Amino acid sequence: MEENLKLEWGRKITGKLLETWPKDENGELIEPVFLTHCMSFDMRDEMIVNLLNAYDIPCVRQYPADGDFGRLIIGMSGQGVDIYVPKTMYEDAVNLTEGSAVYEEL
Repeated sequence: MEENLKLEWGRKITGKLLETWPKDENGELIEPVFLTHCMSFDMRDEMIVNLLNAYDIPCVRQYPADGDFGRLIIGMSGQGVDIYVPKTMYEDAVNLTEGSAVYEEL
């Protein structure tokens, strides 16, 4: 096996998240702030996370009511999910997820 090969199991890749999460001038991780709470029934949470990832905005999902148990049993959380982003990227994340971008008329 290759020495540089790093095995990672599951869909949660915390090592990658830790590497991409921004740090302050002292090397400390920037504080996460609450972005939104959404239900998983319509896959809105997945759409938001993928949109943020496409713009290099790291995010953390937290399942407040049942933790990851609901995701494990039925494939989604019945109580919804909270999404957090770095405080320094909050404004960009809000603009992306709420569709408040200004478009030029053609």
